[in-house]
Amino acid sequence: MTITKSTRYALYAAAEMAMATDGLVTVSAVARRYGIPEAALAKVFQQLVRSGLAMGTRGIGGGYRLARPPSKITVLDVFHVFERPRTVGTCLLHDGPGDSCPQASACRLHWLFNEVDELVRCTYESVTLETLVRKARRSTAPDALLQLRRTARAAR
Repeated sequence: MTITKSTRYALYAAAEMAMATDGLVTVSAVARRYGIPEAALAKVFQQLVRSGLAMGTRGIGGGYRLARPPSKITVLDVFHVFERPRTVGTCLLHDGPGDSCPQASACRLHWLFNEVDELVRCTYESVTLETLVRKARRSTAPDALLQLRRTARAAR
């Protein structure tokens, strides 16, 4: 499974907002922390505000915060802002992305990809930002979220 840069940036931003229990998060601070271009990240924050997941405050001392408690926002909520769910009946093996699989009834792999897709969706839906942040804080790595990013890059 792949995700877009915007989704990845949004997850970093959402995690940072969830960790900032006492204040606002700025675009420049998150961009510096993760090595993300500020312009791209600013667009991501704007989209998070439009979706109702975040709220922004303008001006000096401004920034962004979550619109709901981190325990009420799931990773899937963030995904849905930037990623379209795979349509039921589409096949990951078929050449035409988004097209229905012409071999769906006879394909021996179709059920597997549907099952994996459902497991991934359920996992993302079961992990709240609060859980994500709590696990990151417990990590022994000096900067758990940066470590997650390095691990993801190494896996590619």
